Amino acid sequence: MPCISLTTEIKAPIERCFDLSRSIDLHVVSTSGTDEKAVGGRTSGLIEKNETVTWQAVHLGVKQNLTSLITEFEYPNFFVDEMISGAFKSFRHEHRFTEKGGVTIMDDKFTFKSPLGFIGEAFNALYLTNYITRFLLKRNAVIKEYAEVEGWKKLV
Repeated sequence: MPCISLTTEIKAPIERCFDLSRSIDLHVVSTSGTDEKAVGGRTSGLIEKNETVTWQAVHLGVKQNLTSLITEFEYPNFFVDEMISGAFKSFRHEHRFTEKGGVTIMDDKFTFKSPLGFIGEAFNALYLTNYITRFLLKRNAVIKEYAEVEGWKKLV
């Protein structure tokens, strides 16, 4: 099962970074390239524990829906979203936050499993893991951008 681990340093308070990471509205901004929009469950604002969001987006040229659930939540240090329906066989996205000297360290751990057995595993190795990594890096760059300037005030 592929696992993507990313670390982003953000010069902003931990609470701001945590809130921006769970902001439905910022997620829409950060995924403009895939025309992502929230179409079910929580569709704006800050998602909370036991809430779902259904995303509709175009990935790999195919319009898709994916629903995830916030399964763990410890403000402002940790939350987990897990897919409950969608194109993956499963995924779990852990978001961890620590603060050191005015800098928030945002750690993402994204583990996923593709359908179709061996074919899915080959697709992961050849393409999907890199695609998801680029997607998450872009999202994290947008979180950092908004957190470090006044733009965050429009979203939390």
